[in-house]
Amino acid sequence: MENGEVRRWILRQRDHSLWCEGMEPMLVTSVGIFALAFLAFGISALSGGGAGLLLMPMLGLALPSPQVPAALSIGSAISSGSRLTLFFQCIDWKIVRWFVPIAIPAVWLGAWLLSYANPLYLQLALSVFLLANLPLLLRPDQGDAAAARKPARYVLMLIGAAAGFVSGLTGAVGLLFNRFYLRYGLSKEQVIATRAANEIILHAIKVVLYSLFGLLTQASVLYGLLIGLAALLATGAIRKVLPYLSEHVFKRIGYGAMVVSGVVMLGHAGSGLARQEGIAMQAEAKRNGLHGKLQWRDAAFSMEFKFSEGFEIERVVSMKQLPQDKQQRAMSLSEGADALMLEEVHAIGKHYFEVYVYRDGVLTKHKI
Repeated sequence: MENGEVRRWILRQRDHSLWCEGMEPMLVTSVGIFALAFLAFGISALSGGGAGLLLMPMLGLALPSPQVPAALSIGSAISSGSRLTLFFQCIDWKIVRWFVPIAIPAVWLGAWLLSYANPLYLQLALSVFLLANLPLLLRPDQGDAAAARKPARYVLMLIGAAAGFVSGLTGAVGLLFNRFYLRYGLSKEQVIATRAANEIILHAIKVVLYSLFGLLTQASVLYGLLIGLAALLATGAIRKVLPYLSEHVFKRIGYGAMVVSGVVMLGHAGSGLARQEGIAMQAEAKRNGLHGKLQWRDAAFSMEFKFSEGFEIERVVSMKQLPQDKQQRAMSLSEGADALMLEEVHAIGKHYFEVYVYRDGVLTKHKI
């Protein structure tokens, strides 16, 4: 080959190599999301929901936070459609009639707020709500007595509004209101079918709203379709298992999935907020107790537990933050010092300030 052809061949090989290097992480992420989606929607079919909440942390690695709900909504819409096809005859239309109409405007409000609000704060609150179901998982089965007390129509409307609003913000809401379905007296097939009927319309509306608000991107659509494919396969596989589950086991799986989703969401939201807000923690054990440090944005706090003095919280302050009489005392103690640091200390039944003075190579500590 001539020199020009050789150069073009080298450039093509280099571009191909760079393309492969860029595609490899995306391929690994896609395979991971597909595998997790298959597992999550399999558990979702058995527990009545929750796949979206389990997928949120993984999708957060592949997409910006505001685009995650769009991908989840596409995948969940496909999943709900498949469940409707399989369990259509089991739908409880009384619930759907009062749930859906009030949920639709609430979905719009949640999707609109997603353009402005930080979804990590909502995820943090939802994780606490999900973890609150732990007692229901641990307590003995009480039979159908509690389930027989069906809520009034206005309660159905309130639940629909809350479900629509939260779904618009997060893209996934299934497990949050699973407790309502489980306590309403529905069979496991009715729970799956009624939830699918309630949510498929909401998911479809959300996809349209996310597109209007600029949150529906090519990447979110591709990941949504990938999740939908996994959901179809999982629903078909679990359909054969469902008849062998008792109602008691079905409920236990539902409550267990809520608790697990709460743990996963708490970890994801906590780590994300720690990065965004500049939160860092450090702890170490000392001979006379424990010592920890908390950094939040520009503020720094120290926490100490001394066996002799108990628990204390300290934070660095400036001279202007001291009371007037304390300022005069600190200035007199630090006269001629090479360096000065002031701390405010809170303890049980105590509140005082500490003055650290570095002078001529010697550090002294004064309590004022």
